[in-house]
Order: sequence, then structure tokens, then C-alpha cells
Amino acid sequence: MDKALEILSLVIYFVTFILGLPANIFVLYVFYKKARSRLTPNLIYMINLCVSDLIFIAFLPVKIIATFYKQWSLPPLLCPIYQFFHFSTIYASVYFLTSVSVGRYLGAAYPIMYKIYKKPKYSFCISIGLWFFVIGHSSFAIFLETKYGTNDTLFVKETDDGLECYENFTQEQLAILVPVRLELSIVLFLVPLAVTIFCYARCILILMQSRMHAAQKKKAIRVAVITVAIFILCFAPYNVSHVVGFVKWENVWWRREALLPSTCNAFLDPLIFYFLSSAVDKGVVHFWKSLQKTYISTKHRLSSVFGEEVVNAKPQIATTLSTAI
Repeated sequence: MDKALEILSLVIYFVTFILGLPANIFVLYVFYKKARSRLTPNLIYMINLCVSDLIFIAFLPVKIIATFYKQWSLPPLLCPIYQFFHFSTIYASVYFLTSVSVGRYLGAAYPIMYKIYKKPKYSFCISIGLWFFVIGHSSFAIFLETKYGTNDTLFVKETDDGLECYENFTQEQLAILVPVRLELSIVLFLVPLAVTIFCYARCILILMQSRMHAAQKKKAIRVAVITVAIFILCFAPYNVSHVVGFVKWENVWWRREALLPSTCNAFLDPLIFYFLSSAVDKGVVHFWKSLQKTYISTKHRLSSVFGEEVVNAKPQIATTLSTAI
């Protein structure tokens, strides 16, 4: 790996871990508090999206270690486990972002009917179905690799630069993996992307024709644009590598680099949560106000303590100065 690219990768991994972990934990806590009072379908999807990001971040130190040592230095068994959770959570995030967009579209286009049928139990079942669907695809890819490779390698292959995890494939493996990757990019990215763009485009048209306040319309448009932009910028490069790999029938050399934007999604999703959910908005405001109150009370406490010491110290200083003079 090129030195500059290695540094860039480590920076992205560290930033994602440092920013994404507390941000997603905070958002998950806010959603938990909100769910206890009022559970909605979109809230269920956003909770699942948050959980997906946290699982992704939890396995990120594995990637940091592998990148830092420039080879796979961890136990071989950890390689397929890491790959499974890494890609499962990426595509789970794609589908839950799409689910949120569908919910918002149905609420805007068919408000009465959607209000009748938008029961949390349905969203809960849909979420379970999406997890099984994504996990099934990831498991199938792992099954193919172990079937057409040697079972003791577990994705780890020895090269001139050392051991690598899920990087080098035989022609037999590529003959299976290349079309499977194309199917993944179509089913797990392109279709959800088309649905997301359609839903938010329709939402914008409906809102523009409504009598909603101008400020609320601007906020809705901002939500749609930010969500679609993050969706494309984070997930498109890696899935485009699948399409290019199918055309060239190879494991494209820039596939690892194309995964970097997908990593950023884990700390960018809380930004979507902030705009999508008023609960997160209020939670951030409440958290900021509590910090301000803590700061002010601490400042008063310290000033009162040190103020007394300063007052008591003044006569002693005056006596010392008079003696010196």
C-alpha cells in the first residue's frame, strides 16, 4: 500500500472510530428515551441503522491493526468474521436508510392510509427481514469463497508482502465472486439507491405543492439532499468497483480505496439523524444546555472557593509588602 494512502486510511479509520462511537451511542440513547414514550416505524429503522453503525465501528480496530502492520497479523479465524460483519453492516445501513426514505414518502403521499397501517410491529418485522436478507447475502459470499478455496485459509492468503485478508483470489474463486459482487451491487445498492432517490424526489414535489411553512420546506429539502448525497458519496465508489470488476473480470486494484468512503458513513449517519429526528435535535440542545449549566455551577463553585482564599491572602500580602518596605 502506498505510504500516503496508508496514512489517509488510518486517519479515516481513527476519525470514524473517535467521532462515530460517541455520536452513535448518544443518538442510540436519545432514540431509546424517545421509544419509551412513543415508538414510530421510522424510529425503529433509525435505531437499527444506529446499531448497524455501532457494530461496524466495533470491528474497525481490526482494520486499523491490519493497515498499520501492512499485513494480516491477527488470527486467521478473525478474517472471515471481520469481513462478514464489515460488509453486512454496510449493506444493512443502505437498506435502513432506504426504509426511512420509504416511510417519509408514504407519510407525505398517503398520510391517512399510512397513519392507519404504520404500526411498530410491522416495522419491527420488516427490520428483522432486512437483517436476514443482508446477512444471507454476506453468508453466501463467504460460503462461495470457502467452497472454492481451501478451508484452512479462511480468506487469508500468503503473498510476497506477507499475509493478506480477502485480497488475493484464484481464477476459480473470481469466476464465482465477480458475478456475485455484481449481484450485490445491484440488489444491495443500486435498487435501494433508486428507491431512495424516487422517494425523496416525490417528497420534495409533494412538499413544494403543500401549504407548509417555507422554513419547514427548506428543512425537508435539506434532509433529502443530505441523505441522498451521503448515500451516493459513501456507498457508490465501492459498488462501482463491483461493476468495473465484472466488466474487466478481475479484482480491481482500487477496490480497497473505494471502501474508505463507506467507512465514513458510520460517523456521517448521526448527521442524518440530527436532521431527520426532532428527538435528536432536542437531545443535542438538552445535552448542550446541561453542559453549560455544569460549567457555570463549577465556575461559581471554584470562584467561591478560590475567592475566599484570595480575600484571606490579601492582608497577608499587604503585611509582607509593608514589612519589606
